[in-house]
Order: sequence, then structure tokens, then C-alpha cells
Amino acid sequence: MKQVLFIHSAGPQGEQEGSSGLLQYLKQQLDAEFQVIAPKMPHPEDPHYLPWKHVLKKEIESLNDGAIVVTHSLGGSVLFKFLSEQAPRKSFAKIIAVAAPYWEINSQWAVEEFLLEKDFSSHIEPLPEVVLFHSAGDPIVPFSHSQKYSEKLSNATLRKLPGNDHLFPNGISGLVLEIRKTESGN
Repeated sequence: MKQVLFIHSAGPQGEQEGSSGLLQYLKQQLDAEFQVIAPKMPHPEDPHYLPWKHVLKKEIESLNDGAIVVTHSLGGSVLFKFLSEQAPRKSFAKIIAVAAPYWEINSQWAVEEFLLEKDFSSHIEPLPEVVLFHSAGDPIVPFSHSQKYSEKLSNATLRKLPGNDHLFPNGISGLVLEIRKTESGN
């Protein structure tokens, strides 16, 4: 069974909060085809990089080679920082980041503990395809953040979504198709 590792956003993660709607959408749509793994990240309402890194490292090490990683918001930027610091011991089929903040885009987003390693893309480039989903009018993390990742990662595809959603409680058009496309090799 193909594995999907889902790394949630910052903020409350209770029912109808944070990434819960997006996670439920994935679980419902992927059902028996995929094993969706969604660890609770430490202190999501006051997140810090090192505790998230430790959980992420443990979860990645437990995956089979060829897993798909789907991240939401802070989960995406934490994954990119982690991968910029060290090569994973596992190979991924694809990385899908939804509305990931790029912490160096300007001084308002320069949170030291989440800044990427210099020339981070050289560490990430050996990875497979990266797909970035982001709403054009996202009020939490502006679309320009995914544009910046797209500029830095030569293997990235940017999927600009209509509207102003950040949480995607009803899912994302094309996300499940992107995951299934990976599984079928198309």
C-alpha cells in the first residue's frame, strides 16, 4: 500500500480547525488505496522548529521508499528546512506543499528558526517532483511565497488556485489526482 505522510499547519488542530478539513478530505478520497499517516506535531499553537524536526525525522525514517509527502502551511516550510539541512534516508515519489510560507521573502517573514539553509535548493534538487498548491488570494500566506519556492526549485510545479482559501476545509481540486498520478506513474 502506498504511503502518504501528511504534515499539518501551525495553529489549533481540533475538529474543524487548522489542517483538519484538508486531512479528512485526503483520508476520505484516498480511502483504502493509500495509508495516510498524519502525526500530531508538537505544540502547533506555539510551534518551534526543533521539536517539529525531531517528529518529522522519526516519521520519515519509518516510511517506505517511494512515499508521497503532503504538507500544509508551516508543515511545508518545516519539511523544506529539514531537507535543506540533511539528505533523507528515504526516497520520496513526490512532495506536495500546500500554502507553504517562505520565511525569507521579506523582513516580516524573517523568523530565524524557520529560515532555510543558504543555497537550500542544492540539497533539495536530488528529490523528485515538487508540486506547490496555493490560492491566488491567500490572506494568511500570500501566493508570492509559493512563487519564491517555484523560482528556487527547478523541479517544482506551481498550481495557482482560484480564490482566497488557506485552510481548504473542503479539499483542493486536483490534489488527489496529483497523488494518484504519482502512484500510477503518469
